[in-house]
This record gives sequence, structure tokens and C-alpha cells, in this order.
Amino acid sequence: MTRCATVAIVGRPNSGKSTLLNAILEMHLSIVTAKPQTTRRRVLGIDTTGDTQLVFLDTPGLLKPKYRLQRSMMGYVEESLDESDIICVVVDTPKAIARGTVLDPMWQEELEKRKRPTVLVLNKMDAVGIRKEALPLMDEASKSGLFTTTIALSAKDNKYVDELLKILRGLAPEAPFAFDPEMASDQTDRFFVGEFIRESVFKQFTEEVPYATEVMITEFKENDEGKWYISADVIVERDNQKAIIIGAGGAALKRIGSTARATIEEYLGHPVYLELYVKVRRDWRNDRAQLSSMGY
Repeated sequence: MTRCATVAIVGRPNSGKSTLLNAILEMHLSIVTAKPQTTRRRVLGIDTTGDTQLVFLDTPGLLKPKYRLQRSMMGYVEESLDESDIICVVVDTPKAIARGTVLDPMWQEELEKRKRPTVLVLNKMDAVGIRKEALPLMDEASKSGLFTTTIALSAKDNKYVDELLKILRGLAPEAPFAFDPEMASDQTDRFFVGEFIRESVFKQFTEEVPYATEVMITEFKENDEGKWYISADVIVERDNQKAIIIGAGGAALKRIGSTARATIEEYLGHPVYLELYVKVRRDWRNDRAQLSSMGY
């Protein structure tokens, strides 16, 4: 008999949720940067090992929304929690140690509403130094009654991730596989290509520019011979942001394209010709119609 479970990965921004998913799948699927709120949509990743399939939902970081975009992001979190068989709460361990508590009102209420197996993942142990520093947090988690079990790990260094997978497989209910065992995700190549371009923007710019940027793939042509052709619009909210993204003589846009192309080619396993255009859509983060056209 096979086992199958949908696992929602939730937590505060920058707690390492996407890094954890990539470590689990052993591939660059979910975009990762040092900035918070990088993930905007949920990213589905599939791990099938033996008779057990785990369907992971990497979600945006929990926050109090300021824009319509962020409200849509929190909607993805709610949907993922509702659909899950198991919940993984990922916590930035150094920050929890500094606060003196592992509990967080941002996700506590969500857990109390949903009675299902829940694993607390104390992440970023590589930044803690001494493992025993996490013991008070583990004890607090146990006494809270919110968690089935707790594990301390480092997603960045891929330490104890296998132990987490053993725990999750043990919690998975008997059920047929939801996806073909060979699949790593059900999302399209176009989706991931857009995400990799946006990741490049996040890595190269600071302040408001990355958060005011969205990427829409306008053409994706696979060729039997030669490079695949990909065209994308890099959307910003203001003219000055457009100027920053393009840079002097187009240098900044070329860097975005060069960095993104390397990641895209590694993901697709094929050389690509990537063409980027920068367009202004004023206040798109707060515009319902524009957000809808972007898939939010």
C-alpha cells in the first residue's frame, strides 16, 4: 500500500522555507534570496521515495498585508493550510533564541484552528553554534501541545533534512500517489522561468525595487535545433524604477538577464536566448484588475 501526504511549509518571511524545499528536492525549484518576502505564490514540489509520496507546498512568509498583492499572498497560505495533511512550521532559530520563545502569534492561531500532524522545524542551526542552545525551544514546543514533534536542522547545509523526511513519511496516511512518481512539480516551465528572472532582480537590487517588480513571460518557444527563445516583461510601478532596472546603457538589465539565463538553462537543461523588456504598470500591487491579469 502506498502513502501520500500534502505538506504545507509555513513560517515567517526569511525563515528558510524555500531553502528547505530545495534541499528536500535536491534541486533549485523555489527561488531563494537573502531578502524577506521573496516567495509570492505557493510553489509545489514532489518527493517520491519508495512507497511514499510527499507533495510540498512552499508558501509566502506570514505577514500583515499592506497591499492587495500581499493579501493574495496570504490567501495562498490559507489555501495550503486547508489542503494539507501535515503542516511544517519553519522557524529561524537564532531569532527565536533572541526572542526567548519559539511560539509566534502569527502562526499559532492557524495551527490551533487546524487539528492535524504538525512538525516544528528549527532551521538555521548552522548559525546557532551549539546545538543544545535549541533545547529550551524544543521543550517549550513540546509543552505547548501544538506540535507532533520537533526537529532542529540546517536547510542551507542540508543537515538533518533526511531525518525530517523520515518523520514526514512516517506521518503520511495510506493513499494512492497524487502525481506521477517521476514528477518534481506540476507547475509549468514558464512559471519557473518567470520566478528565476524575478530572483535575479531580488539579488541585484535593494530597497523597494524588487518588491515593486513582477515578471510575465510573453513568449516561450522550444526549438528542435538551437536555443529556445524566451521573452519576458519585467514590470515595475514607476518610471524611476524602470530607469534603475535598465541601468546606464542597459547594463543592469543585461546583468539580470545573464544571471537569470544561467539558472534557467540549468533548470531546463537546454540553452536559451532570453529577451527582457521593462514596462511600467502604475500601482500594480494595489490594482485588482492588474493583479488578476498576473495570476494573483
